[in-house]
Amino acid sequence: MRAQTLPATQPTIPMRVQTFGFAIVLLAPASLAAQQSGPIQLTAEDYARAERRLGATSLPLVSGQATQLTWLEDGRLWYRVALPTGPELRIVDPARNTSRTCVPDQDPCVATPPSAPAHRQPPNSSLSPDRSKAAFIRAFNLWVKDLTTGAETQLTTDGVEDFGYATNNAGWVHSDNPVLTWSPDGKQIATFQHDGRGVSMMYLTTTNVGAPRLQAWRYPLPGDSVIFRVQRVVIALDGGDGQPKVTRFQMPPDQHRSTVSDHIACGMEVCDLQWFADGSQLAFISSSRDHQQAALRVADARTGAVRTIIEERNDTHIGDASLDTDLWKVLPASNEVIWWSQRDGFVHLYLLDLATGRLKNRITSGEGNVSHIVRVDERARRIYFTAQGREAGRDPYFQHLYRVNFDGRGLTLLTPEVANHSVAFSANGRWFTDSYSTPNTPTVTVLRDANTGRVIRELARLDISRLTATGWRPPTPFVVKARDGQTDLYGLMFTPTQLDSTRKYPIINYIYPGPQGGSVGSRSFSPARGDHQALAELGFVVVLIDGLGSSPQRSKAFHDAYYGRMGDNTIPDQVAGMQELARRHPFIDIERAGIWGHSGGGFATAAAMFRAPEFFKVGIAESGNHDNRNYEDDWGERYQGLLVRNGDSDNYAAEANQTHAANLRGKLFLIHGMMDDNVPPSNTFLVADALMKANKDFDLLMLPHARHGFGPDGAYIMRRRWDYFVTHLQGNIPPKEYRMGELPRR
Repeated sequence: MRAQTLPATQPTIPMRVQTFGFAIVLLAPASLAAQQSGPIQLTAEDYARAERRLGATSLPLVSGQATQLTWLEDGRLWYRVALPTGPELRIVDPARNTSRTCVPDQDPCVATPPSAPAHRQPPNSSLSPDRSKAAFIRAFNLWVKDLTTGAETQLTTDGVEDFGYATNNAGWVHSDNPVLTWSPDGKQIATFQHDGRGVSMMYLTTTNVGAPRLQAWRYPLPGDSVIFRVQRVVIALDGGDGQPKVTRFQMPPDQHRSTVSDHIACGMEVCDLQWFADGSQLAFISSSRDHQQAALRVADARTGAVRTIIEERNDTHIGDASLDTDLWKVLPASNEVIWWSQRDGFVHLYLLDLATGRLKNRITSGEGNVSHIVRVDERARRIYFTAQGREAGRDPYFQHLYRVNFDGRGLTLLTPEVANHSVAFSANGRWFTDSYSTPNTPTVTVLRDANTGRVIRELARLDISRLTATGWRPPTPFVVKARDGQTDLYGLMFTPTQLDSTRKYPIINYIYPGPQGGSVGSRSFSPARGDHQALAELGFVVVLIDGLGSSPQRSKAFHDAYYGRMGDNTIPDQVAGMQELARRHPFIDIERAGIWGHSGGGFATAAAMFRAPEFFKVGIAESGNHDNRNYEDDWGERYQGLLVRNGDSDNYAAEANQTHAANLRGKLFLIHGMMDDNVPPSNTFLVADALMKANKDFDLLMLPHARHGFGPDGAYIMRRRWDYFVTHLQGNIPPKEYRMGELPRR
């Protein structure tokens, strides 16, 4: 269900499996017959022209991008600039406002880094802050390796299968990496004993000659009586007697939940956890199973004693799977905590007393969400933070940097350009880099003064002249009204490079309904966004619309628009937005509307074909979580609520796609990987079974070896996607078995 990178375009062709009910229709639909006498045969060159709009071809045609922006300890900035002749290394001294180019072999710009440890870091391990030690899991227990001496020490001894330490398993993701957070001095580790005893199992079997191999792991589902729990611990590498010491928190186990993820792992660290600078205590957030309660707590690292600072409650859910981990900060020196809350409908910051949880004052207010605490200057009592939606008249998804005093005064916008900004501060806090762009304006990277936001110098500017010389043009941003006729929705439109405004083009909706993010994705510039422009080149208008409920970047009310009704999938907003675009642009043929999506977008695509069958004529649903009772517990229980049974039914049943499968009228193509360990393939089989029982024609492709994102099969699926829309939405004939990745010479 989580947002996925669109399938890659490697020129690989996997084994093809049997399709059910698949027949290429060569006759043009009536709406197209009025414009042409019969189906048109597309050629390999037509597909090659489209393929040239993919990232593999477009990205090499841009230059001037600043990458690897790295602040050095001495206050200088080191970075690379991608030029047509190759990468150029530059170093800037902000204090002197100087810049020079480096030649790595003769003039490395930066001092030679210290020699690497004498011993190799173990695989699947977490490095200590000084990189001298590495923690890893062995036989369900946590170990640490000294990378200077090579000595290995067992830190825990009572870990067993399904009750191991630092286990990285949320069901939908499972890894051998440990989940832990080192103390600042590297002498302690905060982690947990992960309790999966009694949790449901998930099974997949391989496709191979001979007996299939079974893949089995713990995977909790909504409504299960037992889900993952975590018993929090602190491990001192030296408990005072030269031996490790495990201190268990004096509290019941927490549910496997966090405010900012569908996992308790944020990368390889524990979500919602901060050490005090001296390592004496650590703060963390406990979230309830339904995400409607969250408590900020502080634990004594030596004794395990726990006290609760503040509790938040919400009728829907607190936080979201896409919010930033840095939205709060403990300030032990002043006995305060900067806390975030959505209590007034937006993510805002509040200053609390760390001992009592008492509110001292609000820090931010008004329209828009705080998205990230970038830096806290405790001495000046000033916060630097990013936020979205604060600037009237701008795309509310654009991120800007601000500073504000602890008391809420002195709010200052530091990145005024109407664009999406990404920033990084120097260690001393005097300067920051700012890379800003929009979906249709290239990236500019500058160095700014942190106090005023003044631009000190431009560092790099993206050059797209070689790309535009090929006829490339960016997508068109637009604003339409939601289903309510009042709420502004934001999106992007892709049209053929050689658009003929006197023609009629079928419209294809790429959908990702969230709720943790929308269809558009990043508001920063990119030469290619998946295959949207490539698909448009084949004679389509492709649109992306962030509907109600799709994103926490808007208000809490916007985000909760279809809480408890996940089958909504923003479909009414997609229809309303597409109809409005068709009224504006006569070249859009609204009678030929298609839709496709992956993961949550696959769920939404099938929902669109079943819930709006009079509007959507063709749909391609990839890897969809069509019934959230068959998807991991955290997702559904956050957005649909806890499963409540009512006789033979429950509150999830009406939201499941197979419930509405008999409504299908158009052409539906279901695709799923048989080794999908994120969204189990049973989700698609449930829909296929319901369609067969309803005597409906549909197309089904199961990929024998593919995981959730399709991997090497992505190029093949992209080609099949193009073929399907060309055949069934245009009424034309695709080239026979075009092979992606082998562009014909011009």
